[in-house]
Amino acid sequence: MKKIVYPGSFDPVTNGHLDLVKRAANIFDEVVISVFCNPNKKPVFSMSERVEMLEQATADFKNVTVDSFSGLTTKYVKSIGAGAILRGLRAVSDFEGEFQMASMNKHLDQEIETIFLMTDTKYAFLSSSVIKEAAYFAGDIKELVPDFVYQKLKIKFKND
Repeated sequence: MKKIVYPGSFDPVTNGHLDLVKRAANIFDEVVISVFCNPNKKPVFSMSERVEMLEQATADFKNVTVDSFSGLTTKYVKSIGAGAILRGLRAVSDFEGEFQMASMNKHLDQEIETIFLMTDTKYAFLSSSVIKEAAYFAGDIKELVPDFVYQKLKIKFKND
């Protein structure tokens, strides 16, 4: 097929994100995970830390690369020669916001498609925000993120 971009904050990367990456890597020739600098969010991890965690988490995927960007997603997608944007849908509640974003992206560039993949039901409740909140209060998130992410969250929130 073609090159697809999976943009997001990935603060931090979760097993739900990685499930989508794995499935997309089986469909597309190349998957570029792009960490987005979102001015509306206050990340726990720096851009370089998030890129590094994603590189470590996807090291076994031969057709997956990790990058970062700021600005319009459509401009970034075009600049790297991709033709599609990957988005995950966890629940019906995600659809409205994702549909709005996909519609705006289509308005900005008619040549770029948005491809939606449904999240595996075991990750339907999972988001980076939920992970950070649970980690902050020393909740058990060990099965929801890669082990090295779990360790980094323990350090960030000083939980033993």
